[in-house]
Amino acid sequence: MQLSLNLWRYHFLRIVLFLILGNSIVSNTARAQAEYYDPWMELNQHIFAVNDYFDQRLVRPIALTYTNITPRAFQVGLGNFFDNLQDVNIAINDFLQLKIQDGLSDSSRVIINSTMGIGGLMDVATNLGLDRNEEDFGQTLGSWGIEAGPYLFLPIFGASNLRDSVGLMVDAVFNPIRFLQNLEARYSLYLVDELDFRSSLLAYDELIIGDRYLFVREAYVQNREYVVHDGEVADEFGDF
Repeated sequence: MQLSLNLWRYHFLRIVLFLILGNSIVSNTARAQAEYYDPWMELNQHIFAVNDYFDQRLVRPIALTYTNITPRAFQVGLGNFFDNLQDVNIAINDFLQLKIQDGLSDSSRVIINSTMGIGGLMDVATNLGLDRNEEDFGQTLGSWGIEAGPYLFLPIFGASNLRDSVGLMVDAVFNPIRFLQNLEARYSLYLVDELDFRSSLLAYDELIIGDRYLFVREAYVQNREYVVHDGEVADEFGDF
């Protein structure tokens, strides 16, 4: 479950950021050029179909219900709470990448929001000028020069690659929720975190067009390349 949460948080959100690429993402040219990083495409497509089936028939309806019956103020506060927990992991990866200034900033966010923000329910740090960074251990491995490896679509966990699969497991170790001794409370928080995050993506669902598998794959691969290099990558869609 913890890896599932990390996937939604670190990867599906990335996918949303690239929805604007539209039909070019799922073109035949993109399919041909992607073969080198998706050698297990047939298996990946089967796993994607199963994941998508359960998302559309179980996870998404629950998220819709949560969004419709829960006050907006409650949703914002809950999202801030889980973002504050995630900032711990982000700060660790900042330092692992020797981004000292970002690490100090994200560490300060945790301290400020955990105290002045009433346990993270309010994002006071952003209002004070401490913007939130986005880092994970997959990005850290990439910054150390480790190649992404073949694309993978993992059961339950979703879009990934060999490098980021390792990153997911390491990030799971540093998730503060993991250290709760009460198992009931721990897994309840996992479920609520996933529910909250999935509900935040509902507005983007209908923007996924064409071949859903190819759309998600290209969005994921391109965005991971982008974030690992902090935005300093060539536009691989320039020839489309």
